[in-house]
Amino acid sequence: MQLNLKRSTRRLLVLLALLPSAVFILGTTYMLGMEHLEGTPRTFLESLQWASETLTTTGYGGDNHWNHPALAIFVIITPFLGQFLAFLIFPLFVLPYFEEQFEVRLQHVLPPMDGKVLFYGYGPEIESLLEEFKRTNTPFVIFEEDMTLARSLRDRGYDVVYGKMADDPATVARVKQARAVVTNAGDHANATCTFIVRESGFTGPLYALADDPLYRPPMVQIGATEVFTPAHVLGAALASRASTRISPPAEGMHLLGNKVGMAEFRIRAGSPLAGKQLGELHLREQHGVSVIGQWHGGLFTTTKGPQTRVEPGAILVIVGAPANLEKVERMAMPIRRTGPIVLAGFGAVGRKVIEMLKDAGETCIVIDQVAATGVDVVGNILEQATLRQARVHEAGAVILALSDDSESVFATVVVREYAPEVPLIVRVNRTPNTVRLYRSGADFAISKGQVAGQILAYHLLDELVVPVENRIKFSRLSAGTLAGVHPWHSEELERTGAKVVAVEHASEVFVEFDDAFRVCPDDALYVCGTLNSLARYQRLFDASTLAARL
Repeated sequence: MQLNLKRSTRRLLVLLALLPSAVFILGTTYMLGMEHLEGTPRTFLESLQWASETLTTTGYGGDNHWNHPALAIFVIITPFLGQFLAFLIFPLFVLPYFEEQFEVRLQHVLPPMDGKVLFYGYGPEIESLLEEFKRTNTPFVIFEEDMTLARSLRDRGYDVVYGKMADDPATVARVKQARAVVTNAGDHANATCTFIVRESGFTGPLYALADDPLYRPPMVQIGATEVFTPAHVLGAALASRASTRISPPAEGMHLLGNKVGMAEFRIRAGSPLAGKQLGELHLREQHGVSVIGQWHGGLFTTTKGPQTRVEPGAILVIVGAPANLEKVERMAMPIRRTGPIVLAGFGAVGRKVIEMLKDAGETCIVIDQVAATGVDVVGNILEQATLRQARVHEAGAVILALSDDSESVFATVVVREYAPEVPLIVRVNRTPNTVRLYRSGADFAISKGQVAGQILAYHLLDELVVPVENRIKFSRLSAGTLAGVHPWHSEELERTGAKVVAVEHASEVFVEFDDAFRVCPDDALYVCGTLNSLARYQRLFDASTLAARL
């Protein structure tokens, strides 16, 4: 019968055999040396005693000088050998053994999986989703084949199983009880996992995260329920943030023609708007514009009354007559949305970004450090000459699709300083680095873990994690119970987050209102806000949607 001993146990057994052997060899050598070189024989037992005392440097007793040079050299070398063995024994043999004995051991087979989700392979793609699972107390188990990573995950409080699934399929025998399986270990390993899981009797949903879209059809054929390519989804998300053709700034703006426009303004630290509450600024009363909300840290929040604080570094979304929007430019920096879109980093994600942008009819300029087909400017994004050659000052947006987050931080700082009025969208490789990129000046920082997490959360959690607050819409609504009220002086209206930006009265459209103005029952109101705020407005004021004017 073959014994499967741990590595540290095998090392300790080698040590137990090595030490007596060293004492025996040194003792025998000393006995022969004393007899033939010194002429003063020692018994075998006395020689073993000398060897043990010398190796452990505890002292000699009677033997403390030798006449023959060879034996003297041997005696000199032996204590150093003992010291060498001492320094070798503890770190390589003794300490690992005791560490393994006292540490919490990794699981090697799946625990009971009733109602749990199995994740095969940990990586950046699922780290934000696992945090969401922990927040919602949704049970899950990670099967990891890298021991160091498995121990790290265990120390962070995750339920981890370590093993080699392909070598020992029995480790996942309980997978048939799982609620779902997510494979995230590379395309070939994902295929092996899919086969083994299905052969083990699992019939539930199995979601695979693929690196190459070519593997999607075969993965479905061998048992995957759905296959997602996070890198391509990330590319699509970056492109939609940069292009107003892919993702228009607001839906329904055509309802008012050129009477009302929408603009974005960056609030720099020295702006007179920074850190102020909307109630202090009187933007509607003095300039005739309405603040719909602000982007800050990648999140869009609607304004909820005069107490709303304008955050330094945020991007304000403001609606009003074009002439009134120009007045705001004296207080805040307008965000330019015209011009070519500049992309830095032409890897797999960058190529998908350019593919989508060109399909939408956008003009693109690609920067990369390596010359290749599709690269317009060869150079380093950190260099001013490269930025000038890529016409970053004229860009409608800059996308950083670099493969290293540290490089992205430096590039974000450089681009933001060079072109502060240009929207800056940054790819994040590790979700925890998102905050650092926002602090460096990114307007939007999107990670593969974020987009993959949103897709999987839609399937695995009973809630829609994808935010809808960033979609702005203009609606033509009936007056409802807002009749008789000034459209800018209603606390209930402010709390909805929606804004009345125009009123159609007797075929005439008003975009500014004096203090005596009141909404009439037959008026049509043009209301702007996010989908959620518009829904709150319609419920609160019993307002119905009206057809567009002919």
